[in-house]
Amino acid sequence: MSLGAAPSLALHTATCMREDVTATLPVDATAGPSRTLWLSRLSLSGFRNFRDIELALEPGPLLLTGPNGAGKTNLLEAVSLLSPGRGLRAARLADLDRRGASNFGPHSGSTGWAVAATVQTPEGPRDVGTGRDPRVKPVQGGDGGRLQGGRERRTVKLDGAFVTSQQALGEVVRCVWLTPQMDRLFEEGPSARRRFLDRLVYGFDPAHSGRIAAYETALRERSRILKDGLRDPAWLTALEATLAEKAVAIAAARRETVARLASALSEADGPFPRADLGLAGDAEAWLDDLAAVEVEERLAARLAADRTQDAETGGARVGAHRTDLAVAHGRSGMPAAHCSSGEQKALLISVVLAHARLVRLAAGCGPLLLLDEVAAHLDAAHRSALFERLLELGLQAWITGSEPEPFEGLLPHAQQVTLHDGLALPDRQAFR
Repeated sequence: MSLGAAPSLALHTATCMREDVTATLPVDATAGPSRTLWLSRLSLSGFRNFRDIELALEPGPLLLTGPNGAGKTNLLEAVSLLSPGRGLRAARLADLDRRGASNFGPHSGSTGWAVAATVQTPEGPRDVGTGRDPRVKPVQGGDGGRLQGGRERRTVKLDGAFVTSQQALGEVVRCVWLTPQMDRLFEEGPSARRRFLDRLVYGFDPAHSGRIAAYETALRERSRILKDGLRDPAWLTALEATLAEKAVAIAAARRETVARLASALSEADGPFPRADLGLAGDAEAWLDDLAAVEVEERLAARLAADRTQDAETGGARVGAHRTDLAVAHGRSGMPAAHCSSGEQKALLISVVLAHARLVRLAAGCGPLLLLDEVAAHLDAAHRSALFERLLELGLQAWITGSEPEPFEGLLPHAQQVTLHDGLALPDRQAFR
């Protein structure tokens, strides 16, 4: 389904959003494990290149090293799936199944992959788990893997009991990541920037994931009806009312998150530059001047008026799926897309660190940070500054690199694990 490119709208900047946020409160530099979200156990079964592995973990930074193909990013991806969404690669669930030399046997992927963890929170330990529903089996073929039994499904467990929504994960695990693929976040289309922004929203508002899921379901259903040539006005009106309601709630949550971050980033100093943030979107702009119910009515009316054109092009011309996040270098005013690779990486890190600080203030504990090959494009001064910030925030940051040398300043404070072909070789901790 083609949703089209984001509309060209006047930038809705964070400075015209609400000012009554607590983003500028100071952070306790002595943050310890009791104020930190961290995994004390991680178990993988049949996931990517991992057969069965269980890791006993410590609070604080975790450095994963090893050659290319050892499974470093796969391990981060597994952790990312303990939070709502499709993980740091946005992969199909069936593609996460382990593939060995043979597609037969108990670890061929036929039973579905599984990831489980014990999460230490300020309120005590929680057990979370997720995996592919084995009742929906992948079928290998020229189409890259079809599914039998319906659409792929992901199961979620919390404290030993199945739950019906990924939102339950977001209420326990807050997780943000940076990957090499995100180095071009500011140069490519808006969809990746929306996903990045929504991931930041989850840290403050776990219910946001449920709104996104409901919105996308209604959007797919409306597109299917229009494509099939059905014109039941009552049916379409009901779907469009749902889309409008969810879009306004999504827009409001995005606005508040950007406002919080803008306030925190306004005081950014040191080697990581201030990032100026803004939003471009219909509902986001209309909320400046109209009440939420009025914005809902306007969106629903626009959707109804666009049915004929949307039937031809697919998707919808207005809605939450067309919002874009704009980022500029705070000192120079240069749009992030025009900055150097190193400046873009520094801007991303600045946003993520500000977010981690705010989440810690709002939720009582910072998020998990997954930093894949984060040392790339960072000089020694920026690496040192990043490590200092991570230690000050008391975060369990999962950091990957081929060799330990670029992380010299972090090594005395980090748990170190070397990965090789799906096996973990501990440096400071016993693994099973």
